[in-house]
Amino acid sequence: MVGSAIVRALKDAGFENIITRRSSELDLRDQRAVREFFKTEKPTHVFLAAAKVGGIHANNVYRGEFLYDNLMIEANVIHAAHDFEVEKLLFLGSSCIYPKMAEQPLREDALLTGLLEPTNEPYAIAKIAGIKLCEAYWDQYGDKFISAMPTNLYGPNDNYDLNNSHVLPALLRKFHEAKERGDDQVEIWGSGKPMREFLHVDDLAQACLFLMNSYNEKQFVNIGTGEDVTISHLASTIKDIVGFEGDLVYDSSKPDGTPRKLMDVSRIHTLGWKHTIELEDGIREVYKEYRDQAPKVES
Repeated sequence: MVGSAIVRALKDAGFENIITRRSSELDLRDQRAVREFFKTEKPTHVFLAAAKVGGIHANNVYRGEFLYDNLMIEANVIHAAHDFEVEKLLFLGSSCIYPKMAEQPLREDALLTGLLEPTNEPYAIAKIAGIKLCEAYWDQYGDKFISAMPTNLYGPNDNYDLNNSHVLPALLRKFHEAKERGDDQVEIWGSGKPMREFLHVDDLAQACLFLMNSYNEKQFVNIGTGEDVTISHLASTIKDIVGFEGDLVYDSSKPDGTPRKLMDVSRIHTLGWKHTIELEDGIREVYKEYRDQAPKVES
């Protein structure tokens, strides 16, 4: 999702020599393969958007994979970028890096000031390691390796697998399929009370180009809207957009995760970037795409 959005943004900006690889073509966990790629292609600027990602369920169940895979991906790419003299690299992290009970909104200086949310701790630790690797290479070698922390993302090419997707695409699929089947209710994990911030991936891509072009500091930067909603509000919004007329049922036996994750985006606003796609508009656009390609649901 993120990689394809960055490619779209680069093409729209007039760039032509864009080098990409799908995970099926290049396993970034394989150090030898990564080094061969850098040696052959000689990229000058690198957007490191690749990661093993998922929602609460996937993060909590595949803890070893989330830690190992993400550590290997970022270590191999960042070190190869150093060895093959990449001019600039942008590493994308996650809002999961912040302590579970950090003061809201989440400021960049809150990193490592408290305990992480247990359900996604392995993923968060891997992303923190990526930030620190970029900072360490900046300090020791003078490499222009910068980092940005996006909030929760959604958009074209999202993952709609109910076992490992994030909350927004999972809800879109749930409501769509419930409507198609004629169900009278949809079950929502947790209490519905946690608050989350959502950023359209095309806005993230524009922020990435903005930072690659104009930001040259070691300190990582938050990317978000600076606005959040409860999960229950999100569910109600998606219900209305999809046109589902049944009831919402909250399963409080399922985990809520972090109570709130709102980014402080004053730093990137001061630099001159702000999001342009509002949440309801973005969800409507994404649902049109999903509805057009969704498999037929059996009644």
